[in-house]
Amino acid sequence: MNRYLPVARQHFLAALASTSVVVKSISAVVVFLYLLSWAVDTPYALGVTPGYLFPPNFWVWTLVTHGVVEQHVWGVVANVGIVMACGRLLEPLWGALELLIFFAVVNISAGLLAGLSYLLTYVATFDLDYLFAVRAYGAAGFLGGVLVALKQTMGDTTVLRVPQVRLKAAPALVLLLLALLRLAGLLDSSAPLAAYSYGALSGWVYLRFYQRHSRGRGDMSDHFAFASFFPEALQPAVGLLAGLVHSALVKVKVCRKMVKRYDVGAPSSITISLPGTDPQDAERRRQLALKALNERLKRVEDQSAWPSMDDEEDDDDDEVRTDTQPLLPGGRDPSSTPRPAAGGPVGGSLSSTSSSSMSQSSGGPSTGGAQHPESSIISFEDAPSRS
Repeated sequence: MNRYLPVARQHFLAALASTSVVVKSISAVVVFLYLLSWAVDTPYALGVTPGYLFPPNFWVWTLVTHGVVEQHVWGVVANVGIVMACGRLLEPLWGALELLIFFAVVNISAGLLAGLSYLLTYVATFDLDYLFAVRAYGAAGFLGGVLVALKQTMGDTTVLRVPQVRLKAAPALVLLLLALLRLAGLLDSSAPLAAYSYGALSGWVYLRFYQRHSRGRGDMSDHFAFASFFPEALQPAVGLLAGLVHSALVKVKVCRKMVKRYDVGAPSSITISLPGTDPQDAERRRQLALKALNERLKRVEDQSAWPSMDDEEDDDDDEVRTDTQPLLPGGRDPSSTPRPAAGGPVGGSLSSTSSSSMSQSSGGPSTGGAQHPESSIISFEDAPSRS
């Protein structure tokens, strides 16, 4: 075990060094408040307590600080790991500022909704423990928002192969796991379950209706609808209920109505863009697909060696030089001249076979006063052998 700790520490520091200032700052605050918890009761002073959140106490700063408060080492590791995962997966798509806004929106909304739900529970039961004994703190709320954001951006990614679990099912599975842990008594309070639920809900509302990007605001695609977080058997009923709630929120001007958007400025042809068919992440996926295609085409071009024009010209010159070699009189190639038999007589006399060519050169007038030399070919004739 001790052998792997230096390696894990080295990888952790390398991953932390490659993150942005936002991720480093949040991680540093989490570690600092954990060290401070040894001397001060940070969950009481910086965590959300429903009885102190609302008037007359009105501890509103706890809405900002409860997400970075931890009392245990495993909580610090989980909190920093979630923030670093956001820096690696979401920050390249959104940017550091948008990641900070998402972190603030999810944590503040989760703390406010959790405190309000405990206040309503007190009104129904008159149990003061729901007001002053509950402490909502930690990374549970932000974890819910992060899983919703990952479902939006990379929901088809496979998390487990056996059994096959995709990332789009992670928000519901984690919610079910927290509920089972609470029912089994392994969680001291229901605050983590409430914070996670409201964090996922607030993250979905922000990404669905309010997040600004290059194509407008929000993501009205069908795969990111509220009913998609539930099993397929429950999706029709949940979709109907969600549609009624959305219509009511549109009437009170809380949410905006789904409006068709036509884009006739495309250079190639007229394109129609609908909020449900052209989501925000479609452009990101298109860019990733184009990048992968370009890299594949580049590898294919590097592997195939295409001849250049210079090589083709050199080949043509070689062919011309080969075709213009002089031939023997009568159109025969010198290479096709028969060779004497190995058993023939030895000796020979020289005979000039260039008489015809010389007579042609002497019989005809030279053009321009210059004579063109003709090639003379000398052959050896076999002499009769001596007995």
